[in-house]
Formats: sequence, C-alpha cells, structure tokens
Amino acid sequence: MRLGTAAPEGGGVDSTVAMRSGSLGIVEEWLHAVNRADGGRLEALTTEQVEIIGPRGAGVMDRSVLSRWLTRAGFSATSMRWFCGGNGSVVVEQDSQWCDVATGTVQSRARVASRFLVTDTGVARYVRHDDGLESALAAAGLTHRDEVTERRAQ
Repeated sequence: MRLGTAAPEGGGVDSTVAMRSGSLGIVEEWLHAVNRADGGRLEALTTEQVEIIGPRGAGVMDRSVLSRWLTRAGFSATSMRWFCGGNGSVVVEQDSQWCDVATGTVQSRARVASRFLVTDTGVARYVRHDDGLESALAAAGLTHRDEVTERRAQ
C-alpha cells in the first residue's frame, strides 16, 4: 500500500481529497494538525460529532472539544507504522510525548497505537490504545498484512 500526503486546498475534507488520498491521507493530515496544534484544521478534518475513546473516558462529542484539548494537552507524536483497511479503519503506531504547555518540558513519553475510523466527512472515531499495536489492530479488524510500506512523494 502507498500512503498519500496530499492536503485539501483551503481546508476541510472534500470528495477530491478523499478520492486522491483516502483514509490514510486524512489521518495523516489530522495527525499533522495535532502536532502543529492547529485546532481549526483538526476540526475541519473531523466529523461534527466524533467518538473519542482514551484512558480518561469515552464519548461522542462535538469536534470543537479537540481544539480545547490541543491547548492544554501538550501532546505530539511521531508516526512509526501505518495500517489501513478498506472500510475506513486506520491504525498508526506512534512514539508520543506530553509536554508542559507553559515550559515545553517533556512530562512523559510512550509508544501508543491510535485507531481511527474515517468516513466521507472526516475522522469519526479516535481511540488511543495504550496497550499497544496488537490491541489496536485486533479492534480495527486489521493484521500486519495491512501495513503501509511505501509512501508516495508529495
């Protein structure tokens, strides 16, 4: 599989982007927005109501909660491995870190897996798997055969 890196012109997820880059491209741009702390872009790549499941709880919420989270989380991650299914499921193994937003001091680091469900209107579900890649793959119905091993040039 190839991973596209095209981003939509002018923001938001549109059918051209979905056709050009699919679920992988949307998730990649979503993760770039997280790393840049770009709340507006993150919201544009997310469905109006998004299911978020993490270590502190779970629920369906308005996508605006993501911008508020970005301002206080101090989270960033380096994507290590990508997995993709034909049903909008994407899993990304990441080296993650949480920093104090005031000082930039690293508070903690962890290898996590992030599981996404992408629809034609953006990321509809995000699940953080602190228990690792195998758990995320199983929950997404993916295997190591679904790993993306080649990236397309921008």
